[in-house]
Amino acid sequence: MTAADETTPEESTWTDHEVSREIASEAGRLLVELRLSVPESADGRWLRDQGDARSHRMIMARLAELRPDDAILSEEGKDNQERLGHQRVWVIDPLDGTREFGEPPRDDWAVHVALCVDGQPVAGSVALPAQQRVFTTADPFADARSDSGPLRMVASRTRAPLIVTEVAAALGADLLYMGSAGAKAMTVVSGDADIYLHAGGQYEWDSAAPVAVAIAAGLHCSRIDGSALVYNQPNPYLPDLLICKQSVAQRVLDLLAARVDPADAASDAVASGSGF
Repeated sequence: MTAADETTPEESTWTDHEVSREIASEAGRLLVELRLSVPESADGRWLRDQGDARSHRMIMARLAELRPDDAILSEEGKDNQERLGHQRVWVIDPLDGTREFGEPPRDDWAVHVALCVDGQPVAGSVALPAQQRVFTTADPFADARSDSGPLRMVASRTRAPLIVTEVAAALGADLLYMGSAGAKAMTVVSGDADIYLHAGGQYEWDSAAPVAVAIAAGLHCSRIDGSALVYNQPNPYLPDLLICKQSVAQRVLDLLAARVDPADAASDAVASGSGF
């Protein structure tokens, strides 16, 4: 029996969008159950390691069943570069925000499952299991938030790059700190923030699924120089990212191109009361 033969009749009809949604959801449930099964006194490192490993194994097994002919690039897997000969490559992060996962009851961690075809993320899902939410290209929605009011920018709670605080200050934007690239990106997709800017180093699995979902929601997605995000590259290092509302994209890109002067940004921050 092949892996494809193990799928149920219903699963055999799933689109790529639905495959990403269902697998991300299943991995999320596994991770929630794991978290609930250990006492609060349990070692956080053990919980993080188990979460990474168990989610990875489950996702790999499910993709082998549902899309056996596709290649996979996973943060937790060995990259043998065979994927470079495939047009269809699943790029996954079995547990994005591992630090936050190991700190119950934090809910800013995620599961990323994306399909890239010819380097472009065409289907994907970001599960936020502790929030009981799944953002997906299977059921995308547009941000309905008004452009009125101060801008809001999400940033890493532990290692926000200086350029993020500089741009926020120049825009007079409020900064919202949280973990997990997926959690930050979905805050923009949901309309609870306007801008997610990252320039501190990432890999393809950090952004592929968030970008797929954000594009489906009509948001701007690019490198910080405005160039396209391209996946399934020989080196999966993809260090910077901009996801934001279309209405502010050019302003942010212009600031990034000019590399905001820190002294001016600090003065603007004090004047605007952004408190970065």
